[in-house]
Amino acid sequence: MRTIQDWRPEDTQFWEQQGRKVASRNLWISVFALILAFAIWQVWSVIVVKLPLIGFKYDSNQLFWLAAIPALSGATLRILYSFVVPIFGGQRWTVISTASLLIPAIGIGIAVQNPDTAYSTMMILAVLCGFGGANFSSSMSNISFFFPKKEKGGALGINGGLGNVGVSIVQLVV
Repeated sequence: MRTIQDWRPEDTQFWEQQGRKVASRNLWISVFALILAFAIWQVWSVIVVKLPLIGFKYDSNQLFWLAAIPALSGATLRILYSFVVPIFGGQRWTVISTASLLIPAIGIGIAVQNPDTAYSTMMILAVLCGFGGANFSSSMSNISFFFPKKEKGGALGINGGLGNVGVSIVQLVV
């Protein structure tokens, strides 16, 4: 992964000659990664509703906690995720945080095939789905570095707004 050595988005000449292209590329990669993140974050709430229909014998309280945990873990992890971009670099962290979503995605695919899957396993998967919600803060932090002040609001709106499409995709597909 390439590290940017010279970045001056407020310099109009720099912005027009090379900055806009780099920033736009990063914005669209971030939007795609955020769509995946929101999809993983929200897939659990849709799956929890369907668990009794496929043979899982969880009571209402257990189902409530399974649905609540991704939001709790995602909200808590957002605090940490908002600080990691300057430490790891935006591109590197986007790859790491997006790849980490494979863990709950694959885990869910395996776990829902067996109604005897332990509740504790389901809780761990619910916590891991929170990674998707946490990605929002690192994604916004990353994109804010790329754009000049006059364009930052629009870029962040595109990133957050289109990233939220992942929620709708999950609700329609699942």
